[in-house]
Amino acid sequence: MSPEPNSDIRIFSKPLSNENTSVLMGFPGSGLVGSIALQYMVDQLEFTQIGSMNSKYFPPLAMMNKGVINVPVRFYEKDDLAVIVADIPVHPMICYEVANGLMDWLEPHKVREVITIAGIVTNEPEKRVFGVATTEEALPRIQDHTIILPIGSISGIASSILTECKLRNIPAYGLLGETINAPDPRSSAATIEVLNKMYNLELEVKPLLEQAEEIESTMHKLAEQVQTAEQMPKKEQLPMYG
Repeated sequence: MSPEPNSDIRIFSKPLSNENTSVLMGFPGSGLVGSIALQYMVDQLEFTQIGSMNSKYFPPLAMMNKGVINVPVRFYEKDDLAVIVADIPVHPMICYEVANGLMDWLEPHKVREVITIAGIVTNEPEKRVFGVATTEEALPRIQDHTIILPIGSISGIASSILTECKLRNIPAYGLLGETINAPDPRSSAATIEVLNKMYNLELEVKPLLEQAEEIESTMHKLAEQVQTAEQMPKKEQLPMYG
């Protein structure tokens, strides 16, 4: 459970219980899509927390739940699924270090695949879910459940994780929930529906949708932190998400 000495990225965690585990990751980005979706998932399906991650690079921000402080990045698992969910935005200058630290820890576990969940800002209200994969051979895994993103660029910690997975030959996917630059539990619910199909979870999203207004209000401050930490794309640029 102890981190490596003098490490800038400190992981305190038990090892994953199983090989061939699918690892889902959600860091705050546009709409907080991944963070909301995965925290809801671990709460509703009663995942077990097995560890956490901290770094001197992380911003001085801590979220509370019922009066108890959360560590900024938490590791959970249940059966053959693991979840890494964060409450803090990761500045572009440290995305490489954070992605490397995570993948250095994960790679010896011989995971089945990695999925990053994030938001993609569009001018449409439909809450579609777009998908990307690290290889052409991996695309069939998601092409029936998402809209394959034909062209564009990817930014933020999700892009660094996907790049590391590609370099290490670990199958990885990005699920991009259509969103706006505000906490968006409705977009998170749409990504959960994709996870339901991929992993036969049968996770009910109705409670999440019923809590949408409360979540939007309580997480507004975190959304502001994300906008401060990340550079927003210009309108003339290709679509980006983070």
